[in-house]
Amino acid sequence: MTDLGSVLMEAATIMITGMLVVFVFLSILIFLVQLLAKIAPADPEVVNTPAQMAVKSSDTVQPEIVAAIAAAVNQYRQRQA
Repeated sequence: MTDLGSVLMEAATIMITGMLVVFVFLSILIFLVQLLAKIAPADPEVVNTPAQMAVKSSDTVQPEIVAAIAAAVNQYRQRQA
């Protein structure tokens, strides 16, 4: 059986090596993300024109569809009761 001190020393070495590898990887990742943020252009701001706002307001649900859904829900509730 090996000495407990040598086993603990090997475990500490492996732990420190793993922590250093993770630290170096995360440091490189942070550096690359910051570099990309400086290099890549920012997204242009979208300005809503009145024509786009009119299109959005016309996306309402048709009354016939609302009536059909209401009838289906009512029929389902009657069957469950």
